[in-house]
Amino acid sequence: MLPLTCCLSLALRQCLSPKAVLTPLSLSRRDLSIRRASLNNMSTQEANGEFPGRQKVLTLESMNQQIKKVEYAVRGPIVARAMEIEKELQQGVSKPFSEVIKANVGDSHAMGQKPITFIRQVVAICTFPNLLCDHTVPEDAKTRAKKILDACGGKSVGAYTTSQGLECVRQNVACYIKKRDGGIPSDPNNIFLSTGASDAILIILKMLVSGEGSSRTGVMIPIPQYPLYSAAISDLAAVQVNYYLDEENVWALNIEELRRALTEARSYCNPKVLCVINPGNPTGQVQTRQVIEDVIKFAFEEGLFLLADEVYQDNVYADGCQFHSFKKVLFEMGPEYSNNLELASFHSISKGYMGECGYRGGYMEVINLDPDVKKQLIKLLSVRLCPPVSAQAVLGVITNPPEPEEPSYERFMREKHAMLNSFAERAHLTEEMFSDTPGIRCNPVQGALYSFPRIDLPPRAIKAAQEAGYEPDMFFCLKLLEETGICVVPGSGFGQMEGTYHFRMTILPKAEKLKILLCKLKSFYLDFVQQYS
Repeated sequence: MLPLTCCLSLALRQCLSPKAVLTPLSLSRRDLSIRRASLNNMSTQEANGEFPGRQKVLTLESMNQQIKKVEYAVRGPIVARAMEIEKELQQGVSKPFSEVIKANVGDSHAMGQKPITFIRQVVAICTFPNLLCDHTVPEDAKTRAKKILDACGGKSVGAYTTSQGLECVRQNVACYIKKRDGGIPSDPNNIFLSTGASDAILIILKMLVSGEGSSRTGVMIPIPQYPLYSAAISDLAAVQVNYYLDEENVWALNIEELRRALTEARSYCNPKVLCVINPGNPTGQVQTRQVIEDVIKFAFEEGLFLLADEVYQDNVYADGCQFHSFKKVLFEMGPEYSNNLELASFHSISKGYMGECGYRGGYMEVINLDPDVKKQLIKLLSVRLCPPVSAQAVLGVITNPPEPEEPSYERFMREKHAMLNSFAERAHLTEEMFSDTPGIRCNPVQGALYSFPRIDLPPRAIKAAQEAGYEPDMFFCLKLLEETGICVVPGSGFGQMEGTYHFRMTILPKAEKLKILLCKLKSFYLDFVQQYS
């Protein structure tokens, strides 16, 4: 007679799948129960070795529906197609051009700009402190790096910082702002370091958006605008309130247009945020001091929280134009305004003369923020732990550059001015080339890193675009990319007056390449118009 364990083993082998691998002597009573239940519930398909995937938890229908409304033209379908074309060129596919020129995004280093030596020296030391012993590295770079390292946990940029950012860097930022604004004080406790200016803008908008239905927060943004704003508004389910810049007056901001937009919006939402981009993106204008003062008065009278996107403050090229910070003008207008108007202003290491986009660094300064709200802001920032510490180091250098008596001063100033002068040259070149092309109108590129030319499109081209399912300027830009390799962004991705068509392109390609780009673009446009006339 067989032992009991052997009988169990034989019985199990008869009922279980032949594919099962068993060790009967090691099976507990619970294991046997689970095995039997599994077999009883097994479908025919599973018994035959077919395992259909279970139903997805996350689908287009079950996902957050607000995300489907988010659009970001700067990295949209045009750029996706440009990347495909680049791969096709690498695979030997024949094209009427040899390279794709990406003039769609303000990424200076990607377009060949060399980093500022002093910035990289300090960051290199922060990353690899052994360079403090390197005699080829200037002493002023070592001094700044040591100060940053001493402020880091374990004297390493690999450690977290406080959520608001390193105090020594915030002190540098405060000194920079005070110097920029002619001596108006800046409090380091009102400065928040961020992962680029974009992150700070998203955080403050998240703090501002509330309400339901007609009481939902309305956010006033310029049209044309930088798509970060429309994307953030969609993501937060806020209400986008458009005010149009005056293209016929070099994209100036008109107070009567602000008033029109605000009055209309109050019938369907609660407008309480006013965003201004100066110098302008994508439009490249620099607002006058009078316009800034008028905007501050308007925001004060209408009870609006003012957001000042000033990331291009170093990029001013046109004669007679000057950057004025909103904070400076606010305080010059007296305590009635400076003690009451709520303002958040933003700057970034990604633009200016430095172009350190990849480090993702920036800051926000808040004025007249309610102390209790400020605590909530710090709490929200703490969820993200801290901004990248290497980026904080870059910001610390930019806001504390070499002084005249220091060894790196001369080289730093030479590199900085060479970069800004080169941008100015390219801005003028872009304006001249477009102004010389019938059917293209381009306002002066007073500042920032872009031109936003208006193009006349023939009715047949507009009809062809509609039949293809595209906006007319998207149709134009796709054709431009396919036939010339030039990647620009259609104006419809930024917003524009109905019946007008534009595209945005950067002035970042080096002068010689920019000339080639502009000549090819001009030739393409003339051929396109003739084709569809």
